[in-house]
Amino acid sequence: MGVVIIDGSTVRDFVSDEAQFKKSVDDQFAALDLNSDGVLSRLELRKAFESLRLIEAHFGIDVATPPEQLTQLYDSIFDKFDSDQSGTVDLEEFREEMKKIMLAIADGLGSSPIQMVLEDDDQNLLKKAADLEIAKTSHSISSAGTGAAGL
Repeated sequence: MGVVIIDGSTVRDFVSDEAQFKKSVDDQFAALDLNSDGVLSRLELRKAFESLRLIEAHFGIDVATPPEQLTQLYDSIFDKFDSDQSGTVDLEEFREEMKKIMLAIADGLGSSPIQMVLEDDDQNLLKKAADLEIAKTSHSISSAGTGAAGL
């Protein structure tokens, strides 16, 4: 388990690193594509959001949301991802929507840092953004240390 501090610039830098962001989103897509058919069904995307428990819980206290209201909410989320209205979400649609979500998070955070406690094996995109920031910081420190030693 580790503690990281991120702000909007951390998230924005992660999204701007196209290779890293694309790989991370593609990995997440593959994990959600339960039947490995190359697209996400309504059920696969719903299972992903249900596992996050963002809707059913409020500050750690379970909230009873009527099933029909949950279905309506999950359907609207799916419709947002399914921009071509094909009935499935392909990788490109998933990438685009995740980019919008991450940039909205970055805008929401602004320059206000937040502290996150993450499991070492956690593979969510905010953890990947923090890992990229840590890698850049570590590289800068080691480069500075090497340069100073050569003086």
